[in-house]
Amino acid sequence: MKKVLVTGSAGFIGGYIVEELLAQGYQVVGVDNYSKYGPVKKSYDDDPNYELVVGDVQDTELMVKLLADVDHFIAGAALIGGISYFHTYAYDLLAKNERIIASSVDAAIEAHKNGRLEKVTYMSSSMVFESTDRWPSKEGDERLVPPPLSSYGFQKLAVEYFARAAWDQYKLPYTILRPFNCVGIGESRALGDVEINSGNVRLAMSHVVPDLVQKVLKGQDPLHILGAGDQVRHYTYGGDLARGIVLSLDHPAALNNDFNISTADGHTVEQLAEVIWRKIKGPDVPLNLVSDPGFEHDVQKRVPDVSKAKEVLGFEATTKLEDMLDEVIPWIENAVAEGTI
Repeated sequence: MKKVLVTGSAGFIGGYIVEELLAQGYQVVGVDNYSKYGPVKKSYDDDPNYELVVGDVQDTELMVKLLADVDHFIAGAALIGGISYFHTYAYDLLAKNERIIASSVDAAIEAHKNGRLEKVTYMSSSMVFESTDRWPSKEGDERLVPPPLSSYGFQKLAVEYFARAAWDQYKLPYTILRPFNCVGIGESRALGDVEINSGNVRLAMSHVVPDLVQKVLKGQDPLHILGAGDQVRHYTYGGDLARGIVLSLDHPAALNNDFNISTADGHTVEQLAEVIWRKIKGPDVPLNLVSDPGFEHDVQKRVPDVSKAKEVLGFEATTKLEDMLDEVIPWIENAVAEGTI
């Protein structure tokens, strides 16, 4: 049984990754300092093949110790949030995430040299394509187009440079994965979230899907959206993302390679609002939209080329938006009732 270390294991995407790893028969060690949500319970907490270490990834000594006894390292820990988060924590997203990735790679270099660590799987982001002028964005474009303008996007691009530099100098094997717009359950309002109103409802997480769902559930009408509503996103189910991530671990073609991990289906924000409204309100209640001013780094088009993952890994994200919402809406409805969103 192979053993995998996952940093950020108590986070939103991390939760899906750990569940998929356990389902695929891996032994998992999770590392999280609970800095985003505080202590959270996960479905796998009592799984005999899962161990949680409450600690800070910036503790390089701790990371060296943990990585000495694992086969794979999924480097997922990072400060991450929605579009308002990019502005509120512009410096922290750069400075702290640089410290996190530097500590992670320092420890991985040591573990690979002296232990059994086979590879590091780096969680990048679609935001490396923030400044692109070509769509769909394909692997390699991140080095051809202007660099991201947001500190978050710029730092995620730096993560990819860490991966390649550690291979160039220390022969630390890598895979770089870029998730696009994860949708699922398990995300809560983060500690330290700023209060931003959108109409008469406070933004939940500045992520468009949970925010639109909670607005409709709370009776907002007309429904407020950020920007004109023509922004294009590819909403990808967390379970699909995790499946692609885990598939890449031992796939020989993933070694020292990079992949966009996303659905091929795109929607505008206006189309998303329409689907959510109909799911909750039914077909006969008219939808009225109001556009609030958007944020500076609210990218207008985030469209991935997913052909490489399909052709090389045999991976496709197959869950449709409507099916994601069938899971997400009841979860958010319960969270609204409990006051966590």
